[in-house]
Amino acid sequence: MISSHFKPYHIPLFLAKYAWLKARGMPMLVHFEVTMRCNARCGFCDYWKTPASEKENELKSFADAARKFSPMMITFTGGEPLLRRDLEDLVRAVREASRLTYITLITHGGMLTLERAQSLWDAGIDQFNISLDYLDGRHDTARGIPGLTDKIMRTVKEMRAAGIDGVRFNTVIKNDNLDQLQPIVEKAAEMGIGANFSLYTDFKNGNTDYLIQDGPVDATVRAVEGLMAFKRRFRGVISNSDHYLSTIPQYLRGELPGPCKSGNKTIHIAPDGRVKRCPDFPLDGPWQDYKGYAPIDCDRCYYACRGEAQAPLRPSRALDMLALGRRAPLPVASSV
Repeated sequence: MISSHFKPYHIPLFLAKYAWLKARGMPMLVHFEVTMRCNARCGFCDYWKTPASEKENELKSFADAARKFSPMMITFTGGEPLLRRDLEDLVRAVREASRLTYITLITHGGMLTLERAQSLWDAGIDQFNISLDYLDGRHDTARGIPGLTDKIMRTVKEMRAAGIDGVRFNTVIKNDNLDQLQPIVEKAAEMGIGANFSLYTDFKNGNTDYLIQDGPVDATVRAVEGLMAFKRRFRGVISNSDHYLSTIPQYLRGELPGPCKSGNKTIHIAPDGRVKRCPDFPLDGPWQDYKGYAPIDCDRCYYACRGEAQAPLRPSRALDMLALGRRAPLPVASSV
């Protein structure tokens, strides 16, 4: 389901832009890593070790890059973007520089309040992606922020009551949260928001504790099949493409064909303005020198940004955006 910032007539305009970008060989998705600083303590990520002094090296504007690439989607990410006190200014400038672009924000939610959400929504954020890997205390422990899960639920309810409809739970599929995937989707449906999934990788810091390839592959396949079944019944809740979800089992079994095309359909621009093909690859030169990346034989991850960038454009994507398809009364979510 698209944000209420856009209307159904924008769908064909986005499709036309997709064709235009594809013909020019330009990225569909650009991630602006506005900071690498973070106040969470996730065991699978080292961003929280970034020294506070790195604040001095963060760009004061990403508008020129937005104007240059003018992609279909821009994501403000980090680190924790809400640590940037000037985030609204960054968003507003990017919004003005790239009009027909869907702008999202990824946050752990620990610093998100209704007031901050409203100011970012007004500045131009179309969708808030809030990390949520468990519906119980495990999420607080994993992120190192006591009371985080309850805070996320309170804030999301307040956002929805205020008319902010572009909200998603961002869930990383790990070997110890397979029992949480369906409840998270049901909770999202109950709250009138969406859910998005991405597969865990140890690429960030070598932590294999949550790696599925070394564990319950069959159980993961069954969990993903459950998500696919839910998605067929309730379009608009799960925002992953059918393609991405359906190819997760292939990836886990080592059967996914072809090289990774990261760096062409999706790129990352670091806080200092340098570009990289993938969030976990080394930095290259300034974004102004970007000329594309050759496909690479790498299977270290199957992030949604990789799988979605390589997903073919199918009618089901339009159904997802319009939240059409076969509907039934939404289920009652599991209690938190």
